[in-house]
Amino acid sequence: MVLDVLSYGFMQKALIAGIAVAIICSFMGTFLVLRRYSLFGDGIAHVAFGGISLGLFLGIVPLWGAFLASVAGGLGLQKLRSSTKVSGDAAVAVVLVSGLAVGVTLVSASGGFSVDLFSFLFGSILLIGLEDMMMITTISAGIVATLLVFQKQFLHLSFNEEQAKVAGLNTTFLNYLFVILAAVTVVTSMRLVGILLISALIVIPNISAMLFGKGFKKTVMISILMSVSSVVTGIFLSYYLNLAPSGTIVLIAVALLLGTLACRSAGLISKVTIKEQSKIVHNY
Repeated sequence: MVLDVLSYGFMQKALIAGIAVAIICSFMGTFLVLRRYSLFGDGIAHVAFGGISLGLFLGIVPLWGAFLASVAGGLGLQKLRSSTKVSGDAAVAVVLVSGLAVGVTLVSASGGFSVDLFSFLFGSILLIGLEDMMMITTISAGIVATLLVFQKQFLHLSFNEEQAKVAGLNTTFLNYLFVILAAVTVVTSMRLVGILLISALIVIPNISAMLFGKGFKKTVMISILMSVSSVVTGIFLSYYLNLAPSGTIVLIAVALLLGTLACRSAGLISKVTIKEQSKIVHNY
């Protein structure tokens, strides 16, 4: 029966795009969680909502509006954090409410919600076309390649920015590059779980992975495994049970987190505090 489903073109495209998104969300999410930027995805997703609303209002391609708004929001967030010494969480909150306000205002001005806007809010992975799949996989490959090249610098920056400066790293460039990559990751992932749930796919698999108390590389691999498992299982279940793919994927990720916590409580996984885990990851 599974092989029969895989013969459908829409399922093939959904699985390929879903796996690509799962990988970039897990890899990027590791750095975001370590930097205490867990809500970054949520903030940028709401900025993307403003960009999509602007695109629909002006009659242009909504996705390009989302890309431009998200990158601008990410750069603005970094500028706000670095120039005013506003904490990361506070800066994310400012960006989040600003993007949401712009989106709601433009939606009301254009006559209310449309089908296109709902697909971005809640995801529509089973409806993506060949061009969407190609774009998602291409962008995902570029993000993964960039993270692999700069992973040591980003890791150093995540734990001690001042020390990274002393070590000679160009922290300004790295910070702006990081937020641009994170913003592009969020927009690329919106077709999978939607604006409202994107933060869950970025954060939950990484929290689950960190509970294992492994080094950076193993933590990333465990996170990717959990994320891909959630996406693939969620797509299949949503097809067979006629459920929303985005919600199903997130619920499976939450179930894996609860299962990990249960194993940890039962002593099957060694108990490690977040502070201890940060030290372990920092040791690479």
